[in-house]
Amino acid sequence: MRILIGVDGGGTKTVITAAEMESNCRGEIIPREALFPSASWREHGAANIARMLREGSDALARGGEIIGVALALPYIGESRSGDQVIDAALREAFGDIQYLLVNDSVAGWAGSLALESGVNIVAGTGAIAYGRDAGDRGARCGGWDEFFSDEGSCYWLGRATCALFAKQSDGRVPRGQLYEMMRAEFALDEDFEFIDAVHEKLLVSRERVAAMQMLLMRAANEGDKSALALYDAAAEELCLLLDGIRGRISLPESGFPVSYSGGLFNAGELVLKPFRRGIEARGGRLVTPRLSPARGALLLAAEKFMPDKLDALGATKS
Repeated sequence: MRILIGVDGGGTKTVITAAEMESNCRGEIIPREALFPSASWREHGAANIARMLREGSDALARGGEIIGVALALPYIGESRSGDQVIDAALREAFGDIQYLLVNDSVAGWAGSLALESGVNIVAGTGAIAYGRDAGDRGARCGGWDEFFSDEGSCYWLGRATCALFAKQSDGRVPRGQLYEMMRAEFALDEDFEFIDAVHEKLLVSRERVAAMQMLLMRAANEGDKSALALYDAAAEELCLLLDGIRGRISLPESGFPVSYSGGLFNAGELVLKPFRRGIEARGGRLVTPRLSPARGALLLAAEKFMPDKLDALGATKS
C-alpha cells in the first residue's frame, strides 16, 4: 500500500493526514487523520519534533509504504540557520523517505483554495498570508512577530482591547460597553488595577493576550462603537497583506479568489463585512475555505510526489 502524508504543524497542535494511493484507485480518496501535540520546534527542540512527526506518520501509514511527506511547519523560511537545524533533524528522522518542507502558511493556502491560484489570509493568534499565481509562483506576506507586527491578528486586537479600555477609562474616547466588561472580567475596584492584572495574567501567555479579542467581540456585538472600529481597522490591516502578495505574483486585475482562516474570523460579520469590502475594492473575490490546512498539506504532498492523484484528493488546480 502506497501512502502519502500531509502534516499541518502548529504552535498548539499538529494534524497529520494520510491517504492510501492505490495505482488502480477510482474516484475520491478519503484520507484519515490524527491529532498530535505542538510542532513548535524552536520551543520543544528540532529532534523531538522530528521524532514525533515520523512516529505519527508511521502510525497513520499502518504499515504501508510512505511515498512522500509534505511537512508544513512554523518558522520555515524565517531563518537560514533555523531551517538547516530542522531540516537536518527531519532527514535523520525520516531517513530515505522523501519530504517537502514548507512554511505552515502554504498548507493554509493549499487547503483553502484546493491549489487554485489565489491568496489565503490567516488571522489567528498571528496574521500571515500566502498566495500563488497560475505560473506556480508563490509569495508570503506578514507573519513577522507579535512584538512589532502581526497587525490584524487576535494578538494585535487583544493588545488593542487593553489600550481601548485605558482610553475609555481616561475619557479619551467615550465609554462603551467594553469598559464595564473589562472591569467585571478583571474584578477591578480601581481602573489602574488593570496594570497589575496585565502583567500578572496576560503577559505570561500569547494566547491569553489573543483571547482578549473575545471581550472586544462581545462589546462590538452590543454596539460599542470604538470596538466596532477596531474590527474595521483589523480588516484593513489584513487587506494590506493582500496588497503585499499582489506586488510579488501575477494575479488578474479582478475576480481572483481570496480565502481566509484563523480564529479571528469566528467574529463573523464584525470582521468579514469590512474584510469583504476591502478585498472587493482590490479586485478580489472572497471565498470560504474549501479544505482544511491538513488536507492542504496532503495536496502539497500529492503535487510534489504523485501529481496524477491530485483530482482524487480534491484539488482544483488546472
